[in-house]
Amino acid sequence: MEFSLSGNALKTFARSVTCLARIGNELVIQASPSQLAFYTLNASRSAYQAITFEPGFFDAYVVSGNQVQCSVLLKAVCSVLRTPIASIDHLRVQLPDPDSLKVQWSLKCFNGMNKTYCISCNVEPDIQHLSLDRRQFPSDLVVRPRDLNRLLSNFQSSLQEITIIATEPTSLPSEAASEIEGKAVELRSYIDPTKDNDALLHTQLWIDPMEEFVHYSHSGDPVDITFGVKELKAFLSFCECCEVDIHLYFEKAGEPILMAPKFGLDDGSGSNFDVTLVLATMLVSQLHVGSRAQLPQEAATEHGESDHRTASQPQQDGSRANVSGHPSDHTRIWSELSGSAPRSGNAAEGQVQGERNLSSCEQMEIQRISTMQISNAGCAQANNLVDRTRDLTTNIKCLKKCGAVG
Repeated sequence: MEFSLSGNALKTFARSVTCLARIGNELVIQASPSQLAFYTLNASRSAYQAITFEPGFFDAYVVSGNQVQCSVLLKAVCSVLRTPIASIDHLRVQLPDPDSLKVQWSLKCFNGMNKTYCISCNVEPDIQHLSLDRRQFPSDLVVRPRDLNRLLSNFQSSLQEITIIATEPTSLPSEAASEIEGKAVELRSYIDPTKDNDALLHTQLWIDPMEEFVHYSHSGDPVDITFGVKELKAFLSFCECCEVDIHLYFEKAGEPILMAPKFGLDDGSGSNFDVTLVLATMLVSQLHVGSRAQLPQEAATEHGESDHRTASQPQQDGSRANVSGHPSDHTRIWSELSGSAPRSGNAAEGQVQGERNLSSCEQMEIQRISTMQISNAGCAQANNLVDRTRDLTTNIKCLKKCGAVG
């Protein structure tokens, strides 16, 4: 296998490799005499991209045999194209033998410098093929890259998934149709309900297909699809650089969404390359998630409130009986300290303690009275002794006077 390209084809080739690198890590190269195909699949197997080039896309294209395929790392291919494209005269890629272990990439620059890179092939390549017929999708829309980029600018840059809701304008009720004024398409930021989303911004954007889209086709009941924003922006950048519109094909939630470039007004048969991006969508529809989650929650809330009311009434009655019949320890202690509650359980003990206290007081009073009586008796005896002493002294004085006289 050998091919070479230059000019605008080289720019498109470099953009294709960059877009593939934003989707997956491994590049599968499959060459046949009729076309050269690049495939990639992301790690979670939710995004698949295929880019095909016809022989007329290249300056020279030669394939020996029916089919040649190999697999290389996209990171290594991006390092080859790190050289500015404007300074490259042409690029040549060679795989000398179908069993070769390396792919040779050669760059010839305008300044005369030649660069050669040998990229090792993967030993066990993960080659996957996906075939979807675009005509089987019931709904589709075509949007210009700059318009889609402007619409996505209304959402947070950290948004990971986005939901597209498609409705038929004529099927809307009169009240709803008057409110949204023919805006049959809605873009909604998807927020994971299992995570804490208080700090995230919820955005809903209603779109009039006649004003924002080049083409819009949907009939029947409303449908919604939720898919990754990262892959959408990668494909958007590719189509914007190639100056082509984006064509989206979809059916309903759980079914894949297919994206492809829209080359002018035709079906792309006049183009010498084609790109297909297939993204997996979430299985759960977002149209009735809010109402389904709200009804069981409301029912559970009402049931819980009734159970709470039924269970709280006996509990209140029981608490009243508990307070009146069997007061708690804290209630009994604080009632005894404050003296505001009757002592029902320890009435006899309090009475005995009171009798003991009363007996002690009476004994102290008796002892005090006895002491007072003893003191009074002692005072009386002392008074009698003083009187006797006074009489004796008087008698002695009288005897002395008599002796002196005699």
